[in-house]
Amino acid sequence: MNSSVLAIATVPLVTGVIGYVTNWTGVLMLFYPVQFKGIRAPWLRKVARMLPYKVRQMPGLMIGGIGWQGIVPSRAAKMGSLAVDSGIAKLGTPSEFFKQLGPEDIAEQIVASTKGDIRGTVDTILQREQPTLWGGLPAPVKELVYERVEAQLPDIVRNVTNQVAEHIDALVDVKLMVVKRFDPELANRVFLEMGRRELKFIQNFGFFFGFALGIPVAALMYVIDAWWLLPILGVLIGYVTNWVALWMIYEPAEPERVGPFRLQGLFIRRQPEVSEVYAGIVADEILTVSEFGQELLHGPQSDRTRALIESSMRPAIDRALGPARAPVRIAIGSRDYEAIRESFAAEPVDSMMTPLSDPEFSRRQADTMRKLIAERMRAMSPQDFGEMLRTATREDEWLLLLHGAVLGLAGGLLHVALFG
Repeated sequence: MNSSVLAIATVPLVTGVIGYVTNWTGVLMLFYPVQFKGIRAPWLRKVARMLPYKVRQMPGLMIGGIGWQGIVPSRAAKMGSLAVDSGIAKLGTPSEFFKQLGPEDIAEQIVASTKGDIRGTVDTILQREQPTLWGGLPAPVKELVYERVEAQLPDIVRNVTNQVAEHIDALVDVKLMVVKRFDPELANRVFLEMGRRELKFIQNFGFFFGFALGIPVAALMYVIDAWWLLPILGVLIGYVTNWVALWMIYEPAEPERVGPFRLQGLFIRRQPEVSEVYAGIVADEILTVSEFGQELLHGPQSDRTRALIESSMRPAIDRALGPARAPVRIAIGSRDYEAIRESFAAEPVDSMMTPLSDPEFSRRQADTMRKLIAERMRAMSPQDFGEMLRTATREDEWLLLLHGAVLGLAGGLLHVALFG
């Protein structure tokens, strides 16, 4: 009799532990390990292709791996794409983002960084294209050429940055830029920093909700004396605990009054605070001057970027020569003159974009971007705001629910083994 009473009395405690362990390990499953851990089984790839779609999405399965990788880092590229579709694309256009980085400041940065190299560029080009002519010029004449090219540099660079800003929508694919930057580490960071408070709530909620569910379970066990009852109810408790925790984070999107209580999704309720966190990550890590520079020079539309910069640079030699342009063209011939113009247009392209990779400059330019994104996120509807985070993990929520059910079954069987 005493052992029977003890077995029933400990049920709420056991269900509380089931709830806590279920949610705690569920959070771990979301984020860790960052890289896949397990063993490789090449034959599994063929088998995986025949499985249902949802099962195929289990981390590591499609690459022939038996093990685990955190759901969020395993979906990093997909989440980067969804981050654009459900969030960043709604916050602004590439043109708006680039303007926040300050084209005028970018021009000044390029001029300051390349001014010391311009003489070397002039020497390299003219010695290659006209070695005899350039080598025979007196030093004062060469100095005059240097000075005229340097004098033209600020206007040329300003024209380049204005042209880039005007055509940025056609030069940069923001979605591709975000996807490339959204590696597993950054994917984890976005979710952990934005939802840290909600993740902690999920863990603690698991114990209290599981404990509460354990009370009617204990009463039911008092009436029905069957060893299989608690394992079956454990499945239900583990499943429901995870489902309710997820629901409370995102639902309801709009605030609802129930008597004296105001109900709204815990994550959505913190929209102003979370907006600042998300804006900081995007401005400091994703939509930066450096990332835009990389995309302009090495992205799928880089040939357009180079063509645009070259067309802006091509008149540089004409301006530098000034009134001497016509006699110089006659002296060296139109073909050689055009070769020099093309060289002046093409060679400085990489050196002009290199200064944008300076991390200190990128950090300084991030402030206005951060303010724009935070302001627009705060203005999003609660429904859109909640979807921005949930969309990325919605397809994998069934794994967390299944995980809860399995641990609930294991907890129930353990209780039976200990107390009978």
